Amino acid sequence: MTSPKGRMPGDLNHDQMVDRMIRVDQAGEYGAVRIYKGQLAVLGKGDKKELLDHMLDQEEVHLDTFNKMARQRRVRPTILTPIWHAAGFALGAGTALMGEKAAMACTVAVEETIDQHYADQIEELGDSEPELKETFAKFREEELEHRDIGYEHGAEQAPGYGLLTKAIKSGSKVAIWISERF
Repeated sequence: MTSPKGRMPGDLNHDQMVDRMIRVDQAGEYGAVRIYKGQLAVLGKGDKKELLDHMLDQEEVHLDTFNKMARQRRVRPTILTPIWHAAGFALGAGTALMGEKAAMACTVAVEETIDQHYADQIEELGDSEPELKETFAKFREEELEHRDIGYEHGAEQAPGYGLLTKAIKSGSKVAIWISERF
């Protein structure tokens, strides 16, 4: 039995849905900052420093935006932030240790997952929350820019590209699911 607005019993109400979106996006942008910091720790003295700094700067703006939204709307952060702190840095540093192309493959995998995530959120919001929807769309475009940078810098030439990106995408999807809920 559905409600008049097509909601099922147990579905999140609008405010709960938006809180979940802000919580998971704050967690995701925090993870992205940590990934780029991990990559910079390994590759920061090479020719990719400027490129990684550019992407990190954008991710820090995204994180700052979601931190502000979370405070304004009183959205609690995920309880898993300490895990994302370590895991994000380890993923960035670990792929960078495999080489520049593996670091770019990591970027491609994460950003393709986030592209779909933001697209789903934009669709789920419908006509509500135009400012939030605009933020999602802007950040999605910047994430796609990062993905394209990864491709332009040899992501697909990384050893084990298919397996590496599949594993990172799977891990990213699990992190999204967990961060929405806890």
